[in-house]
Amino acid sequence: MISFFIAIILLWGAYFTYGKLIEKIFGANSTNSVPSITKFDGVDYIPLPKFKTFLIQFLNITGLGPIFGAILGAMWGPISYLWIVFGCIFIGAMHDYMSGMISVRHDGASLPELTGKYLGKFILQFSRIFTLILMILVGAIFVTGPAGILANLGKNVSEICRLQSNNILTQLTFWAALIFVYYFIATVLPINKIIGRIYPFFGAILLLMAISLTFAILLGNYRIPEFWEYMGNFHLKADKMPILPMMFITIACGAISGFHATQSPLMARCIKNEKEGRWVFYGAMVAEGTLALIWATIAMSFYGGVENLNTVLFQNNGNAAIIVNEVSKKLLGNFGMILAILGVVFAPITSGDTALRSARLLIADALNINQKNIKNRLLVAIFIFSLSFVLTIIKFDVLWRYMAWSNQTLATFTLWMITVYLIQNNKNYFISLIPALFMTFSSSTYIFFAPEGFQLNYYHSLTCGAIITITILIILVTYIVKKGKKNI
Repeated sequence: MISFFIAIILLWGAYFTYGKLIEKIFGANSTNSVPSITKFDGVDYIPLPKFKTFLIQFLNITGLGPIFGAILGAMWGPISYLWIVFGCIFIGAMHDYMSGMISVRHDGASLPELTGKYLGKFILQFSRIFTLILMILVGAIFVTGPAGILANLGKNVSEICRLQSNNILTQLTFWAALIFVYYFIATVLPINKIIGRIYPFFGAILLLMAISLTFAILLGNYRIPEFWEYMGNFHLKADKMPILPMMFITIACGAISGFHATQSPLMARCIKNEKEGRWVFYGAMVAEGTLALIWATIAMSFYGGVENLNTVLFQNNGNAAIIVNEVSKKLLGNFGMILAILGVVFAPITSGDTALRSARLLIADALNINQKNIKNRLLVAIFIFSLSFVLTIIKFDVLWRYMAWSNQTLATFTLWMITVYLIQNNKNYFISLIPALFMTFSSSTYIFFAPEGFQLNYYHSLTCGAIITITILIILVTYIVKKGKKNI
């Protein structure tokens, strides 16, 4: 329990300390003009209240990651606390703040446009394709995941009521189609019509679920493991699942996520002054890190320890949704089940629609398609949704693994973009350089080692990851030296 409270204090203490330092390094100024005013269009560029932009950003970046990812990450034991806390403070929240505020300074530009500006034209085209693929993957995953949960729930209700329409495939198709209809409407309508109205409510519900479960686990007869009691790798398949890189990829959204940088421009187009950025971008990431910490703690405590958690997850083929439902029902009763449905179903749905909205804006920016005209928005949306629908036929676990790696890889590109931005503006670039080096090494090692990658020997994978990281560092040092000579 002591470890848990220390972690909470560190997370929120960082908002007032390291977060303020990051804001100072960037140079946020409340008197600067912002895109919501200078480029107001009534669709995507609309000034929104500070509490709305925070809750929308929080819900945009949350999805399934800080819940499912944290539960699966807890299989390694309390060492996951270190990645969630320090990853969130020094990498994830800094990444979200900087990417969001750089977008503010560039009229709300999308992530590919920013990476292209600071990393070159080749990276611009690569980033456009890579980001678009990630957005469509996220959209597909956040259809099949919630649809599967709702289908199982509907099947159980049908059986209880002795109804005939309890075929799981039929219900899955029904819920997937219904979610797609919502996605389509939310993607093409102005941001203040649906997202601006319902997201703050669901964001508040998600926070309420986390707080309620925290009190239930703390006041119940559960023992929360301490970090110093579990030093090492406690994964049931520790030999095949080393902490580096597997844990760092599994726990994505609770520590750092490239998906966040694709969502930050949405709120960069809605904040009313630059001083709101720390609350909206850094604060929302700290809130998500807290959510991940809570679920990792609950997962390790509810089943009586890390070993039992591993057993339960392996028995259920790594299905974290079963953990969420069981925990919520036992700790909070029927009320908990309602919160679980809202959290595990609506959180990914509300991330899925903004992912596809980001995909629409990405294509519009790349092809210079005016989005004020609803016909143009419909044409782009139809193309995006067709691709996303095709991906829903692929197995969920396969989609998730590829999404997780592409997510962290995109975060790596974003960190390098932030580093070059800071160098060009003569600011302290070490705050992003060190995280960029670590994420480059971690993501590179993963793709060489993982089952869905090249499946190399572990030490060979580490070597390949190190070579790639050192090569990129040499390129950056050469760039800094040339820039210094040019300035002289």
